[in-house]
Amino acid sequence: MAPEKQFYSIAGSAEKGTYTAQLKIKRSLFICHLSHAVSIAAAKDFISKISKENKTATHNCWAYIVGDAGQVYHSSDAGEPSGTAGRPMLNVLASRNMTRVAVVVTRHYGGVKLGIRGLIQAYSGAVAAALDAAKKVRLIKAFQVRVQIPYECNDAFLNQISRVDAKISETDYGEQVIHEILIKTDCAQDFQKLLSQYGNQGLVVL
Repeated sequence: MAPEKQFYSIAGSAEKGTYTAQLKIKRSLFICHLSHAVSIAAAKDFISKISKENKTATHNCWAYIVGDAGQVYHSSDAGEPSGTAGRPMLNVLASRNMTRVAVVVTRHYGGVKLGIRGLIQAYSGAVAAALDAAKKVRLIKAFQVRVQIPYECNDAFLNQISRVDAKISETDYGEQVIHEILIKTDCAQDFQKLLSQYGNQGLVVL
């Protein structure tokens, strides 16, 4: 069986996870703004923001891909010849297995026409340059479980948790210890065995 395809996104929030790159080609300036975007709404907000900030530009072409596995995507040539901007930008994102990202390439026309091939290379090149500069993170499929365990079993349980590649995201120390645990999907079977082992020692899944 082929290994599961890995997807990547841009590190940081929409505010802090924004990267830019510039290309100047035959006097036209192409400025790429690349951002983390967790949803269609977030992608559209980013596109709208950049477009408004550059409303005097010749074109603000854009693309986005969202979803855990890049299931949702859209792009726009924004007035450039059909297929010369939005789709090439989208293709660069897809070719690098990116998702939860939005990109806008702002063009300031320099007076020299680039032709179909030139436009495709310019828009795709601007996105590639921004991706090269960006800090990227690999997306991991995971689920969260809330468990309650007696204090006397807690230390041993925490030691076992690290062996099944699970992480404690939050802990509440009350009458008993309550952990919020994040588990990678591909470690679910090992984690289930651990839960069964400690079930006889008072561990309860909440």
